[in-house]
Amino acid sequence: MKQVVQNYKSGELALLDVPVPGCKPGGVLVRSAYSLISTGTELMKVSEAGMSMLGKARSRPDQVAKVMQSVATNGVPATYRKVMGKLDSYTPLGYSLCGVVEEVGAGIDDVKVGDLVACAGNEHALHAELNWVPKNLYAPVPDGLAPRHAAFGTVGSIALQGVRQGESRLGEVALVVGLGLIGQLVVQLLTASGVRVVGADPDPARCELAERLGAVACGDPGAAAVEAAVAELTDGHGVDQVYLAAGGGSNQPVELAARLSRDRGRVVDIGKCRLDLPWNAYYEKELDVRFSRSYGPGRYDPEYELQGRDYPIGYVRWTERRNLACFLDLVARGRVDVEPLVSHVADFDDAVEAYRRLKDGELKAVAVLFRYPEQSAEPEAPEVTVPAVRRGTAGPAPARAPKTPVRLAFVGAGNYATSMLLPHLAGRDGVELSTVVTTTALSAANAQRKFGFTEATTDLDAVLGDSAVDAVFVVTRHSSHAELTRKALLAGKAVFVEKPLALTEDELAGVVAAVEESGNDRLQIGFNRRFAPLLHEARKHFGPRTGPAGLRYLINAGRLDHGSWYLRQDSEGSRFTGEGGHFVDTASWLLGADPVSVYATATPGNEDLQIILGYPDGSTATLSYVTTGPSGFPKETLDLVADGRALRLDDFVRASVYGGKRWVSSRLPKARDKGQEAELAAFVRAVRTGGPMPVPLESLVATTAATLAVRTSLASGAPVTLAGAR
Repeated sequence: MKQVVQNYKSGELALLDVPVPGCKPGGVLVRSAYSLISTGTELMKVSEAGMSMLGKARSRPDQVAKVMQSVATNGVPATYRKVMGKLDSYTPLGYSLCGVVEEVGAGIDDVKVGDLVACAGNEHALHAELNWVPKNLYAPVPDGLAPRHAAFGTVGSIALQGVRQGESRLGEVALVVGLGLIGQLVVQLLTASGVRVVGADPDPARCELAERLGAVACGDPGAAAVEAAVAELTDGHGVDQVYLAAGGGSNQPVELAARLSRDRGRVVDIGKCRLDLPWNAYYEKELDVRFSRSYGPGRYDPEYELQGRDYPIGYVRWTERRNLACFLDLVARGRVDVEPLVSHVADFDDAVEAYRRLKDGELKAVAVLFRYPEQSAEPEAPEVTVPAVRRGTAGPAPARAPKTPVRLAFVGAGNYATSMLLPHLAGRDGVELSTVVTTTALSAANAQRKFGFTEATTDLDAVLGDSAVDAVFVVTRHSSHAELTRKALLAGKAVFVEKPLALTEDELAGVVAAVEESGNDRLQIGFNRRFAPLLHEARKHFGPRTGPAGLRYLINAGRLDHGSWYLRQDSEGSRFTGEGGHFVDTASWLLGADPVSVYATATPGNEDLQIILGYPDGSTATLSYVTTGPSGFPKETLDLVADGRALRLDDFVRASVYGGKRWVSSRLPKARDKGQEAELAAFVRAVRTGGPMPVPLESLVATTAATLAVRTSLASGAPVTLAGAR
């Protein structure tokens, strides 16, 4: 196998053929997929190797002290031979990678062959095709996390341990000095923790990157802008923490830390910078100086790292391995975004040239990845399968007798049901509100009293078994939608389910399987915007199109109140998964087709999303789903451009069409009619007459699959093909 090595005496870098390491007990043999060059630590070693012997001695006074001790003990000749022998040997490079388990050693039961793991350690996560990694220095990669992103695990753990040492608290202000790889990760971790961050670095490009990734303001350490930002954010008191993530021989970082810290602030040294502490400045403010030791507790302890002896979690909450797993989880959930840090990806065979370009300054980079032979071709775009809709043998729904009311049952009677649906159905000709089902008796009784349900119950099975009930409305929390819909379809009921239909691909497949098993395809999802009168009128004035279209849809979703159940992502799915189908469906209806591809990016924390939908005729729709916009700005604005014409919708209050004869709507009597009433009328009509449902089932399934594909695209960092889309 091949491995990157360096001769510290001559400075030579080589890609050397070396034997494959054995798979010892207590660890796993890992085939590398991607490994990360630490442009700070590794380049420092590469640069030191190119120095003269005197330069090497000046750069490593700690090693000189060891040599002098050896001279005193063993004499000059023996010490010389020992030092020269060590210098004139190949040493490895690298300490952060992601790869696939190729062999499992004795005593390992938490991973198996074929699993993807992130690995750490300057003796075990080397730039090599294969590495043996002990148990406490690897962590399984979460599902959906791209290998190139998981390769950041070690440097991410270093940044995470630094932030832990700073003991940051919600609402505090921090200064990050040095915006290289570690500094950029520290910025994101602090931002994700609710800390406002100011960055300092002489490189404008790195300052700009840090601001894009969450820093409030960044600038040159010697510029007045950094001090001004700190003064404004802290009312002149100074920052709560300073993180020193810079290298080099300048004492500027520690002096800046003293000047901009508040009284009794914390200064955390993560990088390797000069630390001549100005005594008066640190004494007068009683600054707390802390050191962050690499990836966390366990580092440099051979019993932990090599023998796999873990520290009890009750005494040491965050060890090396737990930090590694935590960072991978943060990246997988979009709390930290490492893709903008990737400046270059080099094939492993070109490793020596990549180091040369970095050393010579030809390649300006924050992070550089090595891609190993089996990863040389970029991975194929991930796919999400759109389940094919196959109807069973049941015939079409029978038409009802002319004067027989459509009997509706509601499962759930929360805010949306009682404010946006039931007011349009209560008292409607030809509709009977038969039964309301809720989990608590009182909420069912309240809904019965307000809207005139014939019966209130907590027994769902009794409703599904009631042959007099024609249709069931599923208006519960998101996690129950798919299962309740599946049960109602199998019971032969027409179903109106509020979005989303499903939270996972498996749930979606289960609903489609219920259609196939029962032959009952009487399903509608609450995608009401396509029924909005103003949007219908605007589309009519826009007219048919011949060429591909471009659509932009800005959704100013706003922030949710603390404690909202919409924030329970583990059980209820992400916020976009919950309501994003609305906007995908609206775009698809306007474009007259279902999407065939999805590409999504997100700001740190997945708060603001940019989603590009591709359509069969080359049309595209860009959905900007933002939660950080001002509350006074319209919630939804949409622009559609094609064939020299443009349609604009302003928050369902006003619409206009440009091109040819211009049309501008008047303000509607009912402001912001988003189509709920028309949608319900269409659904009731379809149930009464036995005619087609308002939206084809294939389109409902495709919209749901596209909404779920957003999560896949965010995790992979790549466009997703919707396999089987029409």
